[in-house]
Amino acid sequence: MSYDELAAAAAAVRDRTGRPTHAVAVVLGSGLGDYAATMPGAIAIPYADLPGFPVPRVEGHGGTLYSVAPQGRPILVLSGRVHTYEGWPLDKVVFAVRTAVLCGCGIVVLTNAAGGAGDGLAAGDLVLIRDHINLTTRNPLVGANDARLGPRFPDMSAVYPADLRQMAHRAGERAGVPLKEGVYAWFLGPSYETPAEVQMARRLGADLVGMSTVPEAIAARHMGARVLGISLVTNLAAGISPVPLSHEEVQQTAQEARSRFTALLDALLPKLAD
Repeated sequence: MSYDELAAAAAAVRDRTGRPTHAVAVVLGSGLGDYAATMPGAIAIPYADLPGFPVPRVEGHGGTLYSVAPQGRPILVLSGRVHTYEGWPLDKVVFAVRTAVLCGCGIVVLTNAAGGAGDGLAAGDLVLIRDHINLTTRNPLVGANDARLGPRFPDMSAVYPADLRQMAHRAGERAGVPLKEGVYAWFLGPSYETPAEVQMARRLGADLVGMSTVPEAIAARHMGARVLGISLVTNLAAGISPVPLSHEEVQQTAQEARSRFTALLDALLPKLAD
């Protein structure tokens, strides 16, 4: 991936949407794929029509970019993401998020489905990510650094700023959607974590375990964007859950929580775009 490839993708987004800039980008996780289709001013562009964009290979993970304008404020919604476990290199995993930042998005909202590992978490809970732990030893910034994207050694002490989390809490109060907070641990996948791995993550301070989000957060922060992470706990993690884990369970819980998640986003996104 080069800066020129990202710039070409950003130019294609501006050309196809007719909107010269966007303030906020949202990456939709499991169960939220078609959320943007009915939003005001929605313009849909399949990832396959955008230069350089990878297309998700996992059922239910979407693959469409939407430009929407709730209350007249342009927002990019990325319906679907690609994962490292699908075989994509990390520069492709973060390609869409980097393109969104080049489109002007100074705030990136990353949503995901996650396993609950922390005390007091239950399936269906919505949890703001306070920090993350990278357990994969992989990083999208490995390799030559292009200073046009960001510094060689970006600071990661406040990837998920407290003021954005407070805005999310206030939006949750308006929407009647309670929010918790926790630390997200990134595992490579696609196999679910073993009970011993979940206990390791808990001892390291993790409340959530999942297979996405962290590389996107690192890349967005590298480019100077601010990140808000929101996890939907779709299942209790291995060793905590009394039943075997399955992708079907994740999808079912995501669908059941969809109305609460979308109500939160409806209340939050226009405020972030102000």
